[in-house]
Amino acid sequence: MNPYPRVDDVDVLIVGAGISGIGIAVTLSTERPSTSFLMLEARAASGGTWDLFRYPGVRSDSDLHTFGYAFKPWRERESIASGARILAYLRETVTENGLDEHIRYGQRVVGADWSSSRARWSVEVEDVASGERRLVTAGWLYCATGYYRYDAGHTPAFAGRDRFRGRIVHPQQWPEDLDHAGRRVVVIGSGATAVTLAPALAETAGHVTMLQRTPGYVLPVAAVDRGALRMRRWFGEKRGYALTRHKNIAIQRALWLFCRRFPTTARRRIRRIVQRQLPDGYPVDEHFNPPYDPWDQRLCIVPDGDLFAAIRYGDLTVVTDRITTFTETGVQLASGRELEADLIVTATGLNLRMLGGISLRVDGRKVSPGDTVVYRGLMLSGVPNLALAFGYTNASWTLKIGELAGYFCRLLAHLDANGFDTARPIADLEMATHPLIDLAGGYVRRSVDELPKQGEAGPWRSSTGYAEDVRLLRHGHVVDQFLHLSGPADREQTADS
Repeated sequence: MNPYPRVDDVDVLIVGAGISGIGIAVTLSTERPSTSFLMLEARAASGGTWDLFRYPGVRSDSDLHTFGYAFKPWRERESIASGARILAYLRETVTENGLDEHIRYGQRVVGADWSSSRARWSVEVEDVASGERRLVTAGWLYCATGYYRYDAGHTPAFAGRDRFRGRIVHPQQWPEDLDHAGRRVVVIGSGATAVTLAPALAETAGHVTMLQRTPGYVLPVAAVDRGALRMRRWFGEKRGYALTRHKNIAIQRALWLFCRRFPTTARRRIRRIVQRQLPDGYPVDEHFNPPYDPWDQRLCIVPDGDLFAAIRYGDLTVVTDRITTFTETGVQLASGRELEADLIVTATGLNLRMLGGISLRVDGRKVSPGDTVVYRGLMLSGVPNLALAFGYTNASWTLKIGELAGYFCRLLAHLDANGFDTARPIADLEMATHPLIDLAGGYVRRSVDELPKQGEAGPWRSSTGYAEDVRLLRHGHVVDQFLHLSGPADREQTADS
């Protein structure tokens, strides 16, 4: 007997009401209006990442003409947008598409168990406020939970941390009452969060030091896309947005391909761009010339070169060194130098977590994501009727989410038309596999064994290009020999035999 009362049964259960979940829900409701769906969100509001991150200066690191939805034009002037504006855009999307009635907030998905005999997921859901648990059943489970832990970011075990008399915060848990005005701030990190946070803090702090162990690639980009404004003026909002989107997709792809094919030339050109942004005689190679090739890790962008401007004005200092220990008044470095601080910000990265930490079982057998291979960037080998929302790491995340959502609707239509209700990818156990995320960042290396794998070819290799995904997901065959389909007739035949 099940200990939890069943309160819902839907065709599709979407976990997460962030940018991915909202996009999937709109596509589903538009292309398959007769398909019932429910969205469960552990937070008290929609927006996902953009509701969670509240640190100063939080913004996108992709332009909103590609990071935004294909079906909803980005109308703001700035294409590199603040977190607040992105959140408003997402919530406007929810309202415009009537998604409010489909979303239940404060509901955390704890576990999900697939029953082949019933072709349903039994999903255990916890009410965050009361701790009460209930069960939702669904034909499909679509996990739009992102790929990192929401409850805690990554912070290394710094020696002497308890000695520091000031305040230590991680950007993922930025306190509302934190006043940094006039303070000496040390930001530890060199990734996207650090290069976003440091110049924003420098606007009012006494001084900001960005302390990095290893330099990263940083590129200035225009916060306002003048070409996008002209497109809107000449062709109207909808068509102008579509044209700008195509333009920026091509630029993103060209930059990535150039960096991967000609890394030495790309390194030199990036260095030259950065050098022009900095004061004469600045030690560019010490602070902005990484020991790895471009796109071995993500490139960081800074709108209108704000990081470099803060350096030029003297409000921000970059230090490249290793931490020996925290002290009562700051940070002691391997070089012997001590950085004095009133506030230390550990912009040291994220902890990855697939499927939002949901415990999965298929017919009672526990599923470890690290033992699976991703099929078409959407499903996990051996796991029926489960879809993932996993976007690009070398372009705007949501470009791929849109194509996956469209393919998902095509797959549902194919199942319905042919009397099937179950789709299960079957992988060759002897197939060579590689990490799903092809980046060398520490956040990837720390969690590589917990992430699904990808294969070397076919539907098991995760595409890194939008044009390729359009061919495969939008215009390619819906099913292939690796996707096993079944329905009620198959279960009846099995029961009779």
